[in-house]
Amino acid sequence: MHDRIAEQAPLEQIFTAIVVMAEEALPGARVSIMRYDPDSNTLSLTGQSPFPQWCEAALNHLPVAPDTGTCGRAAYLRETVITRDIDTDPAWTGYRHVARQAGLQACWSVPILGDDGTLIGTFAVYYDRPRSPSRTARREIERAARLVALAMARHDDRRRHQATEQRHQSLFFHHPDGVCEFDLDGNFLHCNAAMEHITGFRRAGLVGRHFNEFVTPEYRALTERHFDLAARGVSQHYETSGMHPDGRQYPVEMTNLPIVVDGNVVGVYGICRDIAERRARDEELRLLQRGIEASSNGVVMVDAQSPGLPMVYVNPAFTHITGYTRDEAIGHNCRFLQGADTDPADIERIRDALSTHRDVQITLRNYRKGGQAFWNRLSLTAVFDEQQRCTHFIGIQQDVTRERESRAQLAYQATHDRLTGLLTREALIQELSRLDHALLLHIDLDGFSQVNAGAGYEAGNRLLLSVSQRLGEIADVNAMIARLSGDGFAIAVPGRNSTRVGIRLIERLLDALATPFENITGHPLQISASIGAASTDYSGEDKEALLGNAEAAMREAKQIGRNTWQWYSAEVASPVRDYVVLRRELQQAIAEDQLELHYQPIVAADTGEVRSLEALVRWRHPERGLLGPGEFIPLAETTGQIVDIGTWVLRQACRDLAGQRRNGGLDVPVAVNLSPIQFRRTGFLDMVRTALADNGIEGEALEVEVTESVLLSGADQAIALLDELRAMGVRVAIDDFGTGYSSLSYLRDLPITKVKLDRGFIRDINESRGNAAIVEAVAHMARHLGIEVVAEGVETTAQHEALQRFGCGLLQGFLFSPPRPLEAIARGPRVLLPVAPS
Repeated sequence: MHDRIAEQAPLEQIFTAIVVMAEEALPGARVSIMRYDPDSNTLSLTGQSPFPQWCEAALNHLPVAPDTGTCGRAAYLRETVITRDIDTDPAWTGYRHVARQAGLQACWSVPILGDDGTLIGTFAVYYDRPRSPSRTARREIERAARLVALAMARHDDRRRHQATEQRHQSLFFHHPDGVCEFDLDGNFLHCNAAMEHITGFRRAGLVGRHFNEFVTPEYRALTERHFDLAARGVSQHYETSGMHPDGRQYPVEMTNLPIVVDGNVVGVYGICRDIAERRARDEELRLLQRGIEASSNGVVMVDAQSPGLPMVYVNPAFTHITGYTRDEAIGHNCRFLQGADTDPADIERIRDALSTHRDVQITLRNYRKGGQAFWNRLSLTAVFDEQQRCTHFIGIQQDVTRERESRAQLAYQATHDRLTGLLTREALIQELSRLDHALLLHIDLDGFSQVNAGAGYEAGNRLLLSVSQRLGEIADVNAMIARLSGDGFAIAVPGRNSTRVGIRLIERLLDALATPFENITGHPLQISASIGAASTDYSGEDKEALLGNAEAAMREAKQIGRNTWQWYSAEVASPVRDYVVLRRELQQAIAEDQLELHYQPIVAADTGEVRSLEALVRWRHPERGLLGPGEFIPLAETTGQIVDIGTWVLRQACRDLAGQRRNGGLDVPVAVNLSPIQFRRTGFLDMVRTALADNGIEGEALEVEVTESVLLSGADQAIALLDELRAMGVRVAIDDFGTGYSSLSYLRDLPITKVKLDRGFIRDINESRGNAAIVEAVAHMARHLGIEVVAEGVETTAQHEALQRFGCGLLQGFLFSPPRPLEAIARGPRVLLPVAPS
């Protein structure tokens, strides 16, 4: 029997054998084995039963108690119980009818106990008549019970061992990480499916091979060092690098555990995890954290689940912007940045976004630690978890104080004159449009151009600044003062103002402006002004017309003697109505890109080869057609619009030149004309540099033409500007040469490359010996100074021949080509022959 138990025969077979053995030792006995269920505290028959099926059903689930028959009592008392006569045993009261029906009269029951005394079941014998056991019989049933206990214990041990082994195998084979077993030499013995997936090798390709065959060469020494420590009994955890069959490397996290049996290390377990994705996430998080830490914008994280919404993170930019340290900010609500004048509506918008978990962007006034206000452009975003609960808010702070100040400054500059700080013409019209009634005065200085010419540009600026200050002292505090053009000013007085009020203001202004100005030229400077007045009674709702009416009245005042004033009337308006309309249309032409450039070639006198082009502006009027410069340039010079036109011409000429070069067209310099106002304007040189740089062309490709009037005042400043242009490589030509004063001295003193003889000398060159002499002298002198000479307005063959005789090297005029669009010139010949006049 012990052999069967040792051989781990099936438990049912062992029970049957024990029952047979007991029945042979105890003739006439019926033997039963019952197993104990600790969960229900009951006994049930197991193995081969000696009872009919109905009896089995009655005896199964027998409670362990002192009054539940012999077996229930024996299990309860944990000792052998002998019932000689079931009919007389009180313990059988509830089951006596079962015993009678089954023919049972006696029962001897022994509890089956484990080594630790735990109840396993009962072993019992039944007889069909009353009977007590002999000493030998008692030993037999107790021996049988011990055998049952031994078989059950071995069975349970075997099942527990099998369960442990199965759990181990489940852990080994189903573990999401790669699990493998190595011998002490480092050779694979076993591995799971995850290890195959990680390494890319099948199990058969791993077993029997050393682990270092699958490790990146530079990591083999490290991996072997950790394995050797594990083989000596020290668990290891480290990162290494493996190689796929295709040669691809992958990072792994490795754990080596010693396998210890009877105190000896017999092998090593390996647990391997592919950490490529984790490495990528860690790197992404590292870069994200680095980006947040390095950001110039403040970043804060707020705990949405905690009362008071405390900040749990701030980056260095936040501490830099606000002046608060990290420790001073963490754990507090960011409302401490708000102040008494933080807009309550902005605060309410933030609260609403927080309560509804909506994103919001808002610019609000905050305060730094030291109390300094700053403008904070705040972007607030809610962060949700997998259950769509709002866990945090992320706030991005941007200090936009300088941006707002710059925007305010730009807005101010867009509406205010840079020199005087007064309103511009456009800003004044905008302000007038908001008024129902106003009195408008147009003030123009008398003789201002002579001050500029005689004392210089800087003195003129000082005079304009002083005039603006005096206007501010005389005008009412509600009045609006504007600078309209070079020496033109306007004062607008809101409300209905009587003629008498207007006249008193005008007379005070005339007196104030007639008072000599000090500190302008080194001695007192006397000037006067002409003033035109108009009111809304004459102009209806058109406030620009109101300004035009005042200007018309001012021009009438100048015509009747200057240093006086004139009130607008219909008779005054008639002569200047066309002028006012044309000026408005010209402003619209500049804004709506109605201007265009035509080009006139400048050719070599001897060969007709095109040497350069002069850019000439035209106005494509929507009703009057193409207008030449003589029809609008004088007006533009008067109103100051010449600056915008000149800037457009320069930029467009550079764009045209760059386009020709890209397309393989004309590659000759282009000349543009500069007005005196544009030449003297602050930022002129930067405008030229930008036009060249934006179109990728060098300075040598551009030539600027200035008139002698530019040099009549501020000669030192003009020479400095010309020197700057020449330093950029830009060529400089004197246009209309010979019409001003001291012209010949410019050939010697100025950094110029070319002079253009006025067409007045060319027109009568064959009839006027004086004109011929001047042309010949200028050409001769310029040639010796290395300066080119261009004759403008060449229209006849006779003029061409005379100019060649006098040594004039370059010619320009209708004899060779009229001004034409650039595309037409580019398609034409590079050598232009004289065309006989029709």
